[in-house]
Amino acid sequence: EKAWMPVDLYVGGAEHAVLHLLYARFWHKVLYDLGHVSSVEPFHRLFNQGYIQAYAYRDERGQAVDATAVVDNADGTFTFEGKEVVQEYGKMGKSLKNMVTPDEMYEAYGADTFRLYEMSMGPLDASRPWNSRDVVGMQRFLQRVWRLVVDEQTGELNVSDDQLSPEMASTLASTVKSVKDEMAEIKFNTAIARLIELTNAATQEYTNQDQPTPKALVEPMMQMLAPLAPHFAEELWLKLGQTGSVHRSEYPTADESAIVESTVTMIVQVNGKVRDRIEVAPDISEAEAEKLALACEAVSSRLDGEPRKVIVRAPKLVNVVA
Repeated sequence: EKAWMPVDLYVGGAEHAVLHLLYARFWHKVLYDLGHVSSVEPFHRLFNQGYIQAYAYRDERGQAVDATAVVDNADGTFTFEGKEVVQEYGKMGKSLKNMVTPDEMYEAYGADTFRLYEMSMGPLDASRPWNSRDVVGMQRFLQRVWRLVVDEQTGELNVSDDQLSPEMASTLASTVKSVKDEMAEIKFNTAIARLIELTNAATQEYTNQDQPTPKALVEPMMQMLAPLAPHFAEELWLKLGQTGSVHRSEYPTADESAIVESTVTMIVQVNGKVRDRIEVAPDISEAEAEKLALACEAVSSRLDGEPRKVIVRAPKLVNVVA
């Protein structure tokens, strides 16, 4: 068991290792030596986030120019105030004059859309490229979630007390489990990806069919969205008739008994050596599994005529003996 420490997680850029982080650890050490605190270190865990990167531009003197004022010409060149500049890629910041201020994004898309885009760009500990045009993808995602709850024409709630279909119950349960695991590992981008998959499945089953969405689906969706799009999730949570804040509600529990594998990976071998992998239905027949395996280019290219034998262990394995 770890010794008690006052802070569970410290998140900061790697360049802060000799600035804020060092100061905090130094003064905590002083307080420990004086007997005022009981832990040697102040933080359980350190996490260094990556840089946000963006295109920058330099003039003939090598000086950075305002990236927002650069013109992208049809012939592939770039100009600033009528003079050609050179494009490069680097950390977003004042020195390269390639910053995108949060205020611009708030004004155009809202805080939650901006927040979601930043977290969906890639692993938090990796440097990621910024592209303002991609922010609209997160805006459309939130719009789809909104349409699951609210009728766009009337502004009224469009939900029901119906039970979920077995397929949707399985998708929801696997999403609840996955998002919980991803958030615990600070993998915001993959958690958001799972929520997008759930939203797309729900849109196809309910919105596109002009059917009200069961509360059993959208309520846990708001609870999963709450840390990622806090204002958006809170508003829809209250529209659903909840009295307390979504941020004080219990995270939903995954009904793992409802999870049904939609596909399994079937290994395809030729003479005992793995040559391909195919995603198949769990209940695929032996005949269909054999047909798929023999149709693989990795198999057919190694056969000279008909195979001598085909060993099928559906849905996990097909071994073709040439």
